[in-house]
Amino acid sequence: MKSTEFFPSDFDHHGRLRLPFLFWCLLLLQARTWVLFIIAGSSREQGASLLTLFYPDHDNFWLGLIPGIPAVLAFIFSGRRQQFPRGWRVLRSLLISAQTILLLWQPLLWFTGESVTGIGLMLLMADLFALWWLLTNRRLRACFRADTE
Repeated sequence: MKSTEFFPSDFDHHGRLRLPFLFWCLLLLQARTWVLFIIAGSSREQGASLLTLFYPDHDNFWLGLIPGIPAVLAFIFSGRRQQFPRGWRVLRSLLISAQTILLLWQPLLWFTGESVTGIGLMLLMADLFALWWLLTNRRLRACFRADTE
């Protein structure tokens, strides 16, 4: 029996479920340090000052690249998810783990002496929403299962 919980517009011309728009926003949120790294690398003169503005402690910058790795992998493999079904299925749990790390990392920085800022609070709220959305969105869950059934 076919499922009717998704609209026909949720499917691409191959009959596969499309990834939701918020998924791409979530990947950008998780890969925010990678995005900053690319922007800083492309702006030669202001690159160092840009990195110092967002990451005064350069060790936190290098550590910030680690939770973004699953998001970068999701960007790379999203167009070929049918060719790597097992890897794609595992990627969802990696994204959830990375989002949990990002959610816990910001308060940890505050407890170790970094000042609480509006940007930090907004990132914490966005990370909390992203984790909730990753865990509860049925269409996204189906996108990670659809090619394996």
